[in-house]
Amino acid sequence: MSLLSKLTFAILSFALVSSAPTQTPAEVLPIDTHAAVTPLPHFWETMFGSGRAILSLRDGYRKDLRDVHDQVGMRYVRFHAILHDEVGVYDEDEKGQAVYNFSYVDQIYDGLLERGVRPFVEISFMPRKLASNKDAIHPFWYKQNVSPPKDYAKWDALIHAFAQHLIDRYGIDEVSQWYFEVWNEPNIDFWAGNPKQATYFELYDHTARSLKAVNPRLRVGGPATAAAHWIPEFLAHTSQEHVPVDFVSTHGYADDSVEDMFGTHEDIPMRDRVCRAIQKVHGEIANSPSPSLPLFWTEWNVPSYGDLNARDNWYVGAALAKDIHDCDGQVNMMSYWTFDDVFEEGGVVQDPFHGGFGLIAAGGIKKPSFYGFSLLHELGDERLANKADDILVTRRKDGAIVIAAWNLVDLDHAAQGSAKTVQLNFEGIDSGRTATVQRIDAEHGNPLPAYLAMGSPRYPTQTQIAKLNEASALPAPTKEKLSGRTLKITLPVNGLAIITIPTR
Repeated sequence: MSLLSKLTFAILSFALVSSAPTQTPAEVLPIDTHAAVTPLPHFWETMFGSGRAILSLRDGYRKDLRDVHDQVGMRYVRFHAILHDEVGVYDEDEKGQAVYNFSYVDQIYDGLLERGVRPFVEISFMPRKLASNKDAIHPFWYKQNVSPPKDYAKWDALIHAFAQHLIDRYGIDEVSQWYFEVWNEPNIDFWAGNPKQATYFELYDHTARSLKAVNPRLRVGGPATAAAHWIPEFLAHTSQEHVPVDFVSTHGYADDSVEDMFGTHEDIPMRDRVCRAIQKVHGEIANSPSPSLPLFWTEWNVPSYGDLNARDNWYVGAALAKDIHDCDGQVNMMSYWTFDDVFEEGGVVQDPFHGGFGLIAAGGIKKPSFYGFSLLHELGDERLANKADDILVTRRKDGAIVIAAWNLVDLDHAAQGSAKTVQLNFEGIDSGRTATVQRIDAEHGNPLPAYLAMGSPRYPTQTQIAKLNEASALPAPTKEKLSGRTLKITLPVNGLAIITIPTR
């Protein structure tokens, strides 16, 4: 599907959704403001992924990082390839002796910390002069080496020098708040060891022990596998061999196949796969020799729907709200891949709206997903019990009730979807209160109509980018007076609304 076709689809969806009458009676949802509460840590926004380390030196990356930190709540960022040759960390002299250079490492981490974001350090990939196989090159555009080290004594020394340098520069009190994850997706083509699992465990053992030898307060974990693989085997290994492990990390995408992620042929809709996989791994940890380890889901995203480019669509807000609803209590952090589209795994970005993973398109254009995350950042840190599966009821520290409500329709069936009305019947508040309402849908937080009206420029100018961000900026919240203790909200297809009942 061409770019024009994609955008035409988006505009048609917008027109259909905007004009569609409500097809069903209002869904009545009781909300007891005195219901039982559980903590709601903002596990979906604390950490984000990004492409690779060297990209963080770019001005656009740093501007996007600040925006996502300030408006979404990002506190950690994870990226590949801090040991890639383009960062210049490792070399050898004519005698084969290691030569370290942490100049770019310092610039990379300084830039994050200055913007209030800590690194979640993925230790990868293999410096060419330390690689056992110089031809083990991954097909990504930046051609990283994915082989095991040629000499584990040299690898151990590199990890020791790297960790000691970080402590010397930033102090152990700071670095002990970081995380160190060993490699990326060693169960697929990001690791050339053979056999993959046994050789990865060897890499993990050396790396974890080297880090802990520098300082036991450094936090290390893995196996950072694709599609939630290897967790029981990894935890059995670390237990049997007494290898340090402070957290479990793995990945799972909504686009992953059921056969790969679950090993079954069940009919699991894409919208349910990430949280189902998280629940599976949560159970595997609970039944392991290390049942109290935290779980970090260090890569995920909503379904892409191929050429429909869901990640450029307002669909992300409703899909994210459902994932928060379903994953709560099963995972400690989820790292959305990625926070922006300064990203080059497949090469240089061709145009702003190509279905990239990020919240901010090339050039700094804020996508609907950016606004979706921003609105869900407003949720409280306590969750009130509620049986409905399409709302989240929360309470902020100031006592305000904040509710997320959504109308999620699979994007490939959006044209057949219809708007819906929810009737929120509040218990435990005074009648006649006034709520504020903010929305993400085709008309709110969506730059695509303005982009199409500009003629879909492949290389928008700074003036055009400013106009796109102005067109999509969220308006001030609307005020809605409750009828007694009732509020009706109509949600278009894939619309997300945040309703706030402030304290008096």
